[in-house]
Amino acid sequence: MSEFSTFISLGFHHIADPQAFDHLLFLVTLCAAYRPADWRRLLVLITAFTIGHSTTLLLAGSHILGIPSDLVELLIPVTIILTSLYNLAFGGKTEETGVFSGAIRWNYAMALFFGFIHGMGFANYFSALMGESGDIIWPLFSFNVGIEIGQIAILLVFFGIYAAISGLFNFRHRDWNLYVSGLGGGGALVLLMQGIFENL
Repeated sequence: MSEFSTFISLGFHHIADPQAFDHLLFLVTLCAAYRPADWRRLLVLITAFTIGHSTTLLLAGSHILGIPSDLVELLIPVTIILTSLYNLAFGGKTEETGVFSGAIRWNYAMALFFGFIHGMGFANYFSALMGESGDIIWPLFSFNVGIEIGQIAILLVFFGIYAAISGLFNFRHRDWNLYVSGLGGGGALVLLMQGIFENL
């Protein structure tokens, strides 16, 4: 297996790992306010998130940035809770026209910033993989490709469930956003409390 395919596999399995439940919860919560028809906005949203975590991975893989894992485990649930609250307050703004209209721009900025934080969750793992290697660009690119394939797979499953449920039941998208965002925020709160008590 080539280095390229090896790092793709590592990136994919890292995001698909049950231990990465917090990243899965964030993705689902981030996209709760969107419909499948909003795929252009979702593409920009996920790209912003990718730019954020890729930047953190680059800094960590170059041994410029070192993040205490205990701090990361607390920050990631906080990003999910904030995303949930944002969806509950402004989820209806996704009805606005245009990819960069109104409050949607803030959602992109939030995804970019939270991408930096979630990149910290990948960073220690990626940094350990790189060791003292000076060649980081190609492994970083292929690792990110693996992560993106995993994220796309997660979103396809998520919107597949959305389509199946919407076909079986007559519900408003607002109700779906409230339910999924509330579930994501509640799950993140549990993770946050666990992290706090483990660090006491």
